[in-house]
Amino acid sequence: MTAAEQYVAAAYLVVFVVVLLYVLIIAAKLQRLEQSIQDLTVAGEAASDEPAREPPRPSASQQGQLGAVEAHLS
Repeated sequence: MTAAEQYVAAAYLVVFVVVLLYVLIIAAKLQRLEQSIQDLTVAGEAASDEPAREPPRPSASQQGQLGAVEAHLS
């Protein structure tokens, strides 16, 4: 094997290793994302079992302020 062929083989080997490392890194990220999605799904299902809470109603003074702001905007 000539020196040129050895350099070409080494270059292909380096490219192959870099692509393999990239695929492994992406696979690890994908696995972490899938785990996060699964955790969020479980948490969402647990939260949906709880009764829904109504949002707090604004007090009379806050309603008055909101009315003043709305009147000012129109």
